[in-house]
Amino acid sequence: MAGTSSGMAPRVAVLMGGLSAEREVSLSSGRECAAALRVAGFQVIEVDCGPDLPARLAEIKPDVAFNALHGRWGEDGCVQGLLEWLRIPYTHSGVLASSLAMDKARAKEVYAAAGLPTVTSRLACREEVEAHHVLPPPYVVKPNNEGSSVGVYIVREGANAPRLAATMPEVVMVETYAPGRELTTAVMGDRALCVTDIITSGWYDYDAKYTTGGSRHVIPADLPQEITEACLDYALRAHRALGCRGVSRTDFRWDETRGLAGLILLETNTQPGMTPTSLAPEQAGHCGISFPELCRWMVEDASCNR
Repeated sequence: MAGTSSGMAPRVAVLMGGLSAEREVSLSSGRECAAALRVAGFQVIEVDCGPDLPARLAEIKPDVAFNALHGRWGEDGCVQGLLEWLRIPYTHSGVLASSLAMDKARAKEVYAAAGLPTVTSRLACREEVEAHHVLPPPYVVKPNNEGSSVGVYIVREGANAPRLAATMPEVVMVETYAPGRELTTAVMGDRALCVTDIITSGWYDYDAKYTTGGSRHVIPADLPQEITEACLDYALRAHRALGCRGVSRTDFRWDETRGLAGLILLETNTQPGMTPTSLAPEQAGHCGISFPELCRWMVEDASCNR
């Protein structure tokens, strides 16, 4: 993180909101991070990001940008490129890692090259997906470049090919359904924190993630030691293979009937939810790192050089 010449506390612009389908989630993350950063002693300016963002940043002249954006434009390398151009250090991953992780097909190629376990998947046009089964059911259909389980369809055995909403893109990701428990591991710098078991009454969709009572988190997850160690290892390897920095979170499904062979890496989130009760901050808290301390560490880790 760049220092300040005046000796005053660094000015941190918290970037939130934006134009993606995850706008409301981002606003929640941003407000919570802004409050925590004030507790940590920073000067904080909250920025609801729109097309005037370059002008706003030029006016604010922050020492650091805390990127609390989620979804497209904020999480896919776009705003990271802008911040690189303006030479403003920013939190989370850089341009390439952000772009790779957001593109599910490209991320799977990186995982495969790193020897990480994933399910069979392919890109397909929506016309093909709606006409017939492009993979044997059960399978999942989702946008290739969205997060927070936005636009996810599960096609069960015996079901017809899905009819996709008009908001779905023309090309989508289709992947074999991975049964089992929903697990997740956050990485902070060069350290995998722990494993959380996410308990829901069904699919861990957008509502389960963000509606009060939609899910329950068991931390640390009650798992065989072999599975815990594998989650920690795979999450750190995924973080490094993608070139992430700061905090990331990698999600898994585990079919316990198959042991280690049933552990599948789903995806890596380079900008996980950042409220005090979100999964990554919750894991940090379990490891003795308070939410303001986590936010401070992220500001101190900020960079526009990698």
